[in-house]
Amino acid sequence: MKDLPKWFIEAGGAKYKNGGAVSNPFSGESTTLNNNELSMYDFIIGCQMVSADKSIQTQFRKAIDWFRVANPEAYMILLD
Repeated sequence: MKDLPKWFIEAGGAKYKNGGAVSNPFSGESTTLNNNELSMYDFIIGCQMVSADKSIQTQFRKAIDWFRVANPEAYMILLD
């Protein structure tokens, strides 16, 4: 399991104790994420919902990069 980066906590990301199943809202395809992956996935979705100022765009890009490395298969299902 890949650890969450320091910047994630500094940015106010919430670290979950448990993972869970997530579905792509467009394809309906599902995958199960561990607690760190689910924490980062929710952070990514939250960044998409917030105004696109430069600091949020930077955090969003870092989060996407982290998720792509942590779980490439889930990245392809949920975020690609």
